Amino acid sequence: MQMAGERLAQALRRYRKRYAEARVRAERSEIWGEFCRLSGYHRKDAMALLGPQRQIAKSESRRRRGVTYSRAALRVIEAVWSAAGYPWAERLKALLPLWLPWAQRHLHGLTDVVRREVLAISARQMDRRSPCRVASFGDLAGRKRQLKRHLYGRTKPGTLLRRQVPIQAGPWQVQEPGYAEVDLVAHCGPCARGEFGYSLNRTDVYSGWCVSRAILGRGEAGVVTALEHLRRGLPFALRGLDSDNGSEFINWHLIGYCRAHAITFTRSRPYKKDDNAHIEQKNWTHVHKLFGWERYASPAALAAMNDLYDHELPVLMNLFQPSVKLQQRQRVGTRLTRRYAPARTPLDRLLDYYRGHPLPPAVRALAALRDRTDPFVLADALDRKLPQVARLHDGAAVAPPPTPNGTTNVPMYTSITHAARVFRGDAASGRLAPLSPQRGQPTHPFSLEKCYASR
Repeated sequence: MQMAGERLAQALRRYRKRYAEARVRAERSEIWGEFCRLSGYHRKDAMALLGPQRQIAKSESRRRRGVTYSRAALRVIEAVWSAAGYPWAERLKALLPLWLPWAQRHLHGLTDVVRREVLAISARQMDRRSPCRVASFGDLAGRKRQLKRHLYGRTKPGTLLRRQVPIQAGPWQVQEPGYAEVDLVAHCGPCARGEFGYSLNRTDVYSGWCVSRAILGRGEAGVVTALEHLRRGLPFALRGLDSDNGSEFINWHLIGYCRAHAITFTRSRPYKKDDNAHIEQKNWTHVHKLFGWERYASPAALAAMNDLYDHELPVLMNLFQPSVKLQQRQRVGTRLTRRYAPARTPLDRLLDYYRGHPLPPAVRALAALRDRTDPFVLADALDRKLPQVARLHDGAAVAPPPTPNGTTNVPMYTSITHAARVFRGDAASGRLAPLSPQRGQPTHPFSLEKCYASR
């Protein structure tokens, strides 16, 4: 019968004493065998248990590394993360150098030491240490559930002219800006009956430059007019256009427009959304994330949306919001690994493309606009306008009801003002507090018209 528990522990102490007093190898071997028969241990385990035990002193115990990043640094990161629209860690790491020079105006306690900590922290550490990790899986998930259910595709495929438009499938192989994907996003709410608004979304494949335009209905002439408005607002020439198979794109109006402006027009395969992966992602970040899935059908609502599309939104997204691009796919057996390039803003990609050559006037003006624009003020202006747009959706006689945390149940976008209220505190205690806004301060001209005027 083998020993176990307390009997084994008592026997182990006796056998250790006998083993230590044994002088010859044969005697030690006899003790090993006897202990193995009584305990059931393997001979090698018995050798380790009966041999001399190393006593670990308290001073030799493993010391844990202290906290590297202070609470003040994590609060600065969370404030920027909130003002920038909750980007994931890789994008947040890339946008911190752009936003930090302006953060001093809005947050107390941002010392040089805290600034160095904020710039030194890695994206992985942001996920581990920052409060953004908790909020991104908790608070944001709750806000997403408050939105209406996603209503897919309100467009119908056009079949008459498909042979006139070639198919673009697979990854894009472009090395210059100007080739774009385009799509319509319906603002129909829970019912697609009648006429309602759409957002025409256009994103550049090379740089990620994204612009949008709200239109009423999806008529062929209205889509072409909106595309012309977006084309004139680009800092580069439009060389190619890729759409889905909806009748709002596959028609003679758009084919003639592309031929007149020397634009290569292609389409995706039917029912293959992966062919338009770039624009499908922007449909969320640039449209649904801001306006939700409510119904907008009035001219006033579309005018308010276009005010954002023409001013604050493109400046914030294209000049201050980094994005990542897929660099390569590598398949090993059944596992597919995707490698992404470092996060860059669309403007930075344009500056890299023109490096070594004279900058076009429009790109030079955009770089100057970013140098003099405070992204926190920009996000705050966007945050003030979004509730005004939300009040204009069909059936909204009053402002949207507040959520349990006190915020308005409108788009998932929070400015620096909300983040500062959450982290209001005393600068002496190391916590952050917002600076008082200056009354009567003139509104910053967030329009890109001046930048494009000299193109």
